[in-house]
Amino acid sequence: MNTSTPVFADERQQRIAEFVAGRGRARIGELAAQFAVTEQTVRKDLRVLHDAGVLKRTHGGAIALHPLVDRELAGREATNQEAKQRIGRACLELLRQGDSAFFDSGTTVASIAHALKAAHHASNSRYRNLSVLTSALDVAREVADLATIEHVLLGGQLRTQGGAVVGALALENLQRFTVEVAFIGVSGFSEAGISVATVADAQVKAAVIERARHVVVPFDSSKAGATDFARICSLDEVDTVVMDLAAPGIEELCRAHEIRLIIAGD
Repeated sequence: MNTSTPVFADERQQRIAEFVAGRGRARIGELAAQFAVTEQTVRKDLRVLHDAGVLKRTHGGAIALHPLVDRELAGREATNQEAKQRIGRACLELLRQGDSAFFDSGTTVASIAHALKAAHHASNSRYRNLSVLTSALDVAREVADLATIEHVLLGGQLRTQGGAVVGALALENLQRFTVEVAFIGVSGFSEAGISVATVADAQVKAAVIERARHVVVPFDSSKAGATDFARICSLDEVDTVVMDLAAPGIEELCRAHEIRLIIAGD
């Protein structure tokens, strides 16, 4: 292939951008091997992508640009709604009758609770006799009136920006429970691990992961490659990832860490 041909260069640069976004960062030699081009070609591609504001060049490679902020819940609910609905339905397929599950805070996890409520109203017996533990007020509201679902809302300090409980009491209460499946909401997924905006949220999520037999991380593609302020855990603690779109860097990370990757809608 003649990598200097503009159409092929454009395609390669797009794939490089996706790779770096998925991994969070990449070295020049790694990119050259991945795309079967010379390091000189990679440097030219990174210069183009840097100038376009897609990523940031470094001395030995590139890092992703994912400025993350802890936005108001109402604003986050309006973001990627359709993708989150697909993710919610796909996550629901991981539950079986009689399971115990933790539903974390965050709009993507709330979409799982919404899907569960819809399935329950449709008299789907597969999702009956579930035990739901949650730290999120919106999840508790979704499942509170579902007759065959046992639900527990953790006590603790209410974090109004996000609608979840955190703090020492929440951590203490978690020690009383063990769950089969934990759905963990994140704002960053990269080679550095999974992360969120605040230390208080990260502490609760990490404690849940210690109490769960199977850890599921659902997120839309905007979180791919991002690293937020507070790290929850390494990727080795994650069992399954559920996304709306395939991302080359994420696919490679999941293979490297033996994480099952589910693309919602596939």
